Amino acid sequence: QVHLVESGGGLVQPGGSLRLSCTAVGFTLEYYAIHWFRQAPGKEREGVSCISGPSGSIYYTDSVKGRFTTSRDNVENTIYLQMNSLIPDDTAVYYCATDLYRSNCVGVLKDVSGSWGQGTQVTVSS
Repeated sequence: QVHLVESGGGLVQPGGSLRLSCTAVGFTLEYYAIHWFRQAPGKEREGVSCISGPSGSIYYTDSVKGRFTTSRDNVENTIYLQMNSLIPDDTAVYYCATDLYRSNCVGVLKDVSGSWGQGTQVTVSS
């Protein structure tokens, strides 16, 4: 069965770092655009980044540019989100997702229809 599995969330102090992982099961990540989203309590879902399939082009929402880095390991069939200089506003449940159709990103989207992971909680607090 096709699905995504996230891991790596946790509690971190402001200014700290976390690395999230998103592993694909049942399909090959490098052929598709893969998105990171986040949703904080009481707020709308927000697109964080998108990494294209074969080209590997990456897009970020403005609020994370210079702090977050998306990468891909084709051998591990995994996407990573390295988050540095974390701030309390980064607190949210983070999801990876793909529509299993597009190979290239069209930017940072607010939603996709397709396969989603279960989410991983990131809490930034002192």
